[in-house]
Amino acid sequence: MNDVLTVDHLSVTFDVDGAVVRAVDDASFAVGRGEVVAVVGESGSGKSMTAMTAMGIAPEGARASGSIRIGDLEVLDADERALREVRGRRVSMIFQDPSAALNPVYTVGFQLAEAVRRTDGSLDRAAVRARCAELLRAVEVPEPERRLGQYPHELSGGQCQRVMIAMALAADPDLLIADEPTTALDVTVQAEVLDVLRALRERTGTAILLITHDMGVVADVADRVVVMRGGRVVETGGVHDVLGAPSADYTRELLAAVPRMGTGADRARDVPGLPADGARPAPDEPASEVSGPAVLDVRHLVVEYGGALRGRFRAVDDVSFTVGRGEIVGLVGESGSGKTTIGRAAVGLAPITSGSVVVEGTDVAGASRGVRNAMRRRVGVVFQNPLRSLNPRYSVGQTVAEPLRQILRLPAAEVEARVERLLDDVGLDGGFRERYPHELSGGQRQRVAIARAVALDPALLIADEPTSALDVSVQARVLDVFRELQERLGFACLFVTHDLAVVDTLCDRVVVLHGGRIAEEGTCDAILRDPQDPYTRRLVQAAPVPDPVEQAARRHARLASLSA
Repeated sequence: MNDVLTVDHLSVTFDVDGAVVRAVDDASFAVGRGEVVAVVGESGSGKSMTAMTAMGIAPEGARASGSIRIGDLEVLDADERALREVRGRRVSMIFQDPSAALNPVYTVGFQLAEAVRRTDGSLDRAAVRARCAELLRAVEVPEPERRLGQYPHELSGGQCQRVMIAMALAADPDLLIADEPTTALDVTVQAEVLDVLRALRERTGTAILLITHDMGVVADVADRVVVMRGGRVVETGGVHDVLGAPSADYTRELLAAVPRMGTGADRARDVPGLPADGARPAPDEPASEVSGPAVLDVRHLVVEYGGALRGRFRAVDDVSFTVGRGEIVGLVGESGSGKTTIGRAAVGLAPITSGSVVVEGTDVAGASRGVRNAMRRRVGVVFQNPLRSLNPRYSVGQTVAEPLRQILRLPAAEVEARVERLLDDVGLDGGFRERYPHELSGGQRQRVAIARAVALDPALLIADEPTSALDVSVQARVLDVFRELQERLGFACLFVTHDLAVVDTLCDRVVVLHGGRIAEEGTCDAILRDPQDPYTRRLVQAAPVPDPVEQAARRHARLASLSA
């Protein structure tokens, strides 16, 4: 097998405050033609730095030694002109967030055309457009000619990611580097994108270097696995060997941290009114009788956007459910299903067209501004991306202290004591108080966000995809912190996510949304082990598992059900 990419004793260092920091330390591996190699590890393990160095786009100040060869080109010795000839022609890269990588002011067709013209400047306008449509068709974008005239915001997350893949394929590269290409995607969309990558490899022979922290994705598409930790390669081998019988302790720790479907039933919880046998509520049975005293009561909620000029779009359509005190309810569904809109409606940030959202007896839609503001003090919110939700000018201590000072108006000494206790609750010692968000890892930032959200002792916590962008081991620690806090403080929680394994591990009940309506609801054991609605069954079948044999069987069953 001819190697498309060879990494040989690569080291990448930086000077930080006079000290040498090794981002990559003596790493070696290769990617053969037509092969999918997954590089896995925690944040800071060196996997993305290795990929960027291979593309010649390492950050300023990086010093690389060793060897990286793309075919017969030594990347570390190449000048910028030679690297430009390689990028996009022999090697292309797709990034984690297509919404950030695509330019929002240009159409999809314009951006694809740029990539096509860089490859072949002799094509006329009609030929360029035909090639763009061909690329979209190759990555299974529906109605490709129509999509060329649309802007990125008019496409779903999965469609945007497919556009990025199409741009990367414009020059028929030998190697495609995919850096966390499915992290923020729903399970069904993720499965579709992985199908595209698999079909691409089989049809064109393009090699793929896949950087990911999702072991289910690794099991689904990879031939070989490279495990990195602290910049070093700690294990490498075939996917069946590494995932089935790992030799390194660190690999075993990563696999042990992966949440798995079927483990949630082992966690006994005492939630008022929750049926112990996992039975579904009867269709005419009031939800409050199922889940006990309701902290959040959503009744026949309808949320519409738009107006007379562009028409009305119904994001949420006649949704009813409750969240009882001390209960965690998972809200799951694909992008556009309405789950985030419901969470926003609960704190008065989305328009309520009809129906009601009641939080601790306060009707959000009918309340005055003063009453609504008072209600919000009893609701904590944790967002998906803490780097965006935390103020970059505030230290960790200031971030957690702000609601205590501004809302509770506690004296300084009591604020200091409360901040220390809250940080200790989320597993951060006093040394973190003076740090700023950019000085923290993703998991540490999310713990700070949780500490701030529970600072006012909320009756309801809304968590919107709080762990989707975290590595598996970091996710496991954050979920442990979340569960311990919830069980001790007893707040009700609406947990918005697309990860069914996390729902099964953490939640008591689950509400499945499809197209703005409830497809199915009940206990996790009932819904995830015995789904009745076809849409729920499709979600469960699409959820990846970190076992290549089981994952292959699940993939075949999913594809068979789609073709039936």
